[in-house]
Order: sequence, then C-alpha cells, then structure tokens
Amino acid sequence: MSSEFGKILKVSVFGQSHGTAIGVNIDGLPAGEKIDLEELQRFLDRRRPGKNALSTARSEADKPIFLSGLMEDTTCGAPLCAIIENSDPHSKDYGELASKPRPGHADYTAWVKWKGYADMRGGGHFSGRLTAPLCIAGGIAKQILARRGIYVGAHLQVVGGLADQSFPPAPTLELFREVAEKPFPVLNDQAGEQMQALILSAKEGLTSVGGSVECVATGVPAGLGDPMFDGVENRLAAALFGIPAVKGVEFGIGFAASAVMASDSNDPFAVRDGSVFTETNHAGGILGGITTGMPIVLKVAVKPTPSIAREQQTVNLSKMENAKLTIHGRHDPCIAHRAVPVVEAVTAAVLLDLLLEGNHGTF
Repeated sequence: MSSEFGKILKVSVFGQSHGTAIGVNIDGLPAGEKIDLEELQRFLDRRRPGKNALSTARSEADKPIFLSGLMEDTTCGAPLCAIIENSDPHSKDYGELASKPRPGHADYTAWVKWKGYADMRGGGHFSGRLTAPLCIAGGIAKQILARRGIYVGAHLQVVGGLADQSFPPAPTLELFREVAEKPFPVLNDQAGEQMQALILSAKEGLTSVGGSVECVATGVPAGLGDPMFDGVENRLAAALFGIPAVKGVEFGIGFAASAVMASDSNDPFAVRDGSVFTETNHAGGILGGITTGMPIVLKVAVKPTPSIAREQQTVNLSKMENAKLTIHGRHDPCIAHRAVPVVEAVTAAVLLDLLLEGNHGTF
C-alpha cells in the first residue's frame, strides 16, 4: 500500500481508524533538531476531533507516543516512529457497511481491490483519522523549517458558497499564528460566523458541506525543484491528494489563468536590495516546476463528508442487489476546517524534503 511520500525525508503513515493505534514513520530527519513537544501538541490539537458541534463527536486525545528517533526532545538520526492510540472507536456503528458500501467512500473500491478483507470500520486506512499522524510529521517539519526562516500557514477560504478573504501577498508569521490560534481558522471572523452557521445548517439537514483551504509558504528559496515530472507542484500535489477528501489542488491563480490574458497573468520581474523578485505572484511562487523565491501559494478543494444521515441508494454486495442505506455513527458536517492544519503539515513535509534533497545551504 503506497501510504508513503518523500525522497530524502520519507513519511510513511500506518494504521486503521478503529485499530489499536495509528502512526507515522519518518526516515531522513536531520539529526540534532530539537523538537518542542508542547508546540507539536498544540498543532495536533488544531486538527483534533470532538471539540465542538462543527466536527465529529469522536473524542480522541491525539497525544503521540514516540517509539524511536528522539533522544529526550532531539532527533538522533534514527527513523522517527510515533503512534497515537485510538481510544474512542464505535465499531458497532459500522456493522451494516461490511456489505453495503457508502456512496462517496472508498468502501466499494477497497472491497474490490482486497477481495472483501479490507477493514473499513470508520473508513479504515482511508479515514481522515490518518491525518493525525500526518500532522506529527508536518508539525515537526514546520519547526525545522521555521529555524531556517521558512513559515507555512493556512486558513479556511471557502465553505459552500461562502468565502473568507485571501492571504495578503506577503503574509507574516504573526498573521499565521493569529489564524492558528482561532477556534475557527479564518482571516475574517464575520465570514467565519457565516460559514459556521452554514455547517450547522447542513448538520441539521442530515447532510454535509465542502470547502477549500488556502496555504502559503514564505521564505522558500529560489531554485528548488525540477522541470516537468518532478517539479514542486508535482511533489506537493501528489502528497496533498493523499489527504482524504481532497479533490482538487491549484497553485497561484490556478484555473483562473485560463480566463485571462498573459498580460494580466505574467508576473513582472524587478530587483530590490540586490535580489530578484516579482511584482505580482500569479504563478504562486513556482515557474517551470522550480521555486522563484516568492511565497508559494496553493489552494486545496475538500469535498463534503460522504457519511451523511440521510437515506442513500447503494447495493448489497453479499446479495448483489440494490439496497438502501442510512449511515449511523459520528461524522463531520464539514471536513474542510479541520483540514487546515493537515494542509500545512503536508506542505511543510514536502518543502523540507525538497530542501534536504537540494541541500540548499541550510543543512
């Protein structure tokens, strides 16, 4: 199972939603990096479920247990392995799903691929629960990058048809921290209140709503990446699509570039203080698969949670006949706001991998 990404920094996620534990193995971390474990826990808490009515009622502490790779609080060069124990699964809620695949989930495709033996309780290995160990890797990567002047931040940009404002062209670390400390990760709190009302309305209507996340990385040096099939966009997109429920990724102005003239989408070059920069950043900090030195700007589209309480049409795989399904259990009425730190985590891990690969004078 290809639950791994990275070339120098190899991140491998393991476990199932209702198994004993989920975890991550991180190979290639530079030795001698001190990890602030309290800061890491605060990062994990941003994704943690069960905090309010906007997310699933599943209550998990999400406290990592480090099995290897750290000496007290410092990386030692060995692969870092950490687990998070699952303490609040309700597996009985998933009994009917063994033969009735949920629309919009991987139940059916997993049944086909593994001939009915896949553990799909709570989504199994496909569950959003697996983003918790992803945040361990990304939270560590964020700390290592920050020591080298590279900062990654994100916010919830869209829920349904409601939009937050975008990040400014050069967001500061203080702005990233301000958003991260909010219970609902938006720039404009009034827009956030409207988004929350829409999420609760979807919940009351026994359905769910999708959204999108904008992520920016500042301080990334020019020259990282390669052309064509191993570019920065390729590496980031491949990893970001590993986040459950992600259905789209764009960089800079993305698909909007197809509706404008080159005179409006090109970023003019200029020199300031002996360095080259661009006066705009429609390209999102990447040209030809290689970083320009401008902030990397990307957006991720997150589909609505497929598990909804409304009756849906499906099939009974054991009888090979049409069937109806009403899903029980605890599910998010919107995944996108909890995906904000996950997008940061994956982006940070990929950027650290690129820096290690290029050995860009920072290690």
